[in-house]
Amino acid sequence: MDKKLEGKKVSAVSLGCDKNRVDLEKMLFKLKSYGFEIVQDLAEADIAIINTCAFIEPARKEALDNIFDALVLKENKKLEKVIVSGCLAQRYKQELKKEIPEVDAILTANDNENICQIVEELYGVKKSKPLIDEGRIFTNRGSFAYLKIADGCNNVCSFCTIPRIKGKFTSFDIDVIVNEAKYLAKNGIKELVLVAQDVTRYGEDLYGKNRLIDLCKKLCKISGVEWIRLHYAYPEKTSRELLEFIKSEPKMCNYLDIPLQHIDDKILSSMRRHLGEAETRQLVKMMKEDFGEIALRTTFIVGYPGETRKDFKKLCDFIKESKFDYAGFFPFYKEENTPSFYMTGQLSNFVKQRRFKKITKIQTRIASEKAREKIGKVFKVLIDYFDENKGIYVGHTEFLSPTVDFGVEIVDNNNIEVGKFVMVKFVDFDGENFKGEYYESSK
Repeated sequence: MDKKLEGKKVSAVSLGCDKNRVDLEKMLFKLKSYGFEIVQDLAEADIAIINTCAFIEPARKEALDNIFDALVLKENKKLEKVIVSGCLAQRYKQELKKEIPEVDAILTANDNENICQIVEELYGVKKSKPLIDEGRIFTNRGSFAYLKIADGCNNVCSFCTIPRIKGKFTSFDIDVIVNEAKYLAKNGIKELVLVAQDVTRYGEDLYGKNRLIDLCKKLCKISGVEWIRLHYAYPEKTSRELLEFIKSEPKMCNYLDIPLQHIDDKILSSMRRHLGEAETRQLVKMMKEDFGEIALRTTFIVGYPGETRKDFKKLCDFIKESKFDYAGFFPFYKEENTPSFYMTGQLSNFVKQRRFKKITKIQTRIASEKAREKIGKVFKVLIDYFDENKGIYVGHTEFLSPTVDFGVEIVDNNNIEVGKFVMVKFVDFDGENFKGEYYESSK
């Protein structure tokens, strides 16, 4: 390391999806291997990386707010360099260069591999050769890690910018994924959360056929890995074969995240979704009747162009009938260069927000009712961290995705250890988290 860079500290802010987080963790590993110290607080760092999202308007606003916060620190001499990466940088690189010249470097996805050389250039240091070693600096609390198995998307939904930002769906080689999973297991990771824009399409581009189950079978053989979770499955690719595999394989979490987006045929067709109302209802019915042990999370868009009061009522009724374990909702956002941006029948923000609040209230009541059905029962819990302020341990079960769904809070106990599995009796639910009591240790 050049003397100019000795003692430099790097801090990062991770925004957006779990796939972005994986990219950032790999960059931080390269920086640490190079010799930089990684610190949590931006105010204690010399170099800040703002890893951004650009999926919808609120995400872009959050990204810009964090960039400007970092630039304030730079202006006050508490930071030397500000680097922007992620989807905002990928989508708006030229605009950011023009509008925010104070940013020192704007990285597209292809730049991530050379993060150390980019920092060298910023400090006027002779460039070194890129490091060959691959690894991760974990940025989330807990013994779980996100494992990205593909990038990009081929689904071209009318409202989505991902294909334009990330490009076509590209599966990663099975051996590369398995080797990364082995690295994660050696570093204490107990749960792998497989992520891609569409995990259920894995392998079709690379191997000419779907290889998701083949991949999962190989991952299940890795010593140290206890749970494997899938994010995100597309409805038309969620086959009975996949569901049977999840149900029968002990290491597969009985959990699946399937974005459905709507239930009305007209809206689904306009969204360019591949399943209509009848097929969607059939899928949900099959999962409820034949695979009831698999917790189902989904997402919906409300206020899409042309959505009438009747269409919205149908969606609300569908939510009430289906009783999803977990569901997230998004008011529709007009995204430039997507087909839905130019559609007629755009609804006012007032209508979109009103519908968003109404349907969220419906699902909150359903999720709370389903949660209370678990009170008095005992479940296997992976302990994620100890909350020193509350004096409690926090963990999650196989039917609760970490950081996404409800958590499990357990009173301090000498038998509990972060990163270990314990059996916990659920004794209460406060609307946000389960309250549990230690029951017994779990192998």
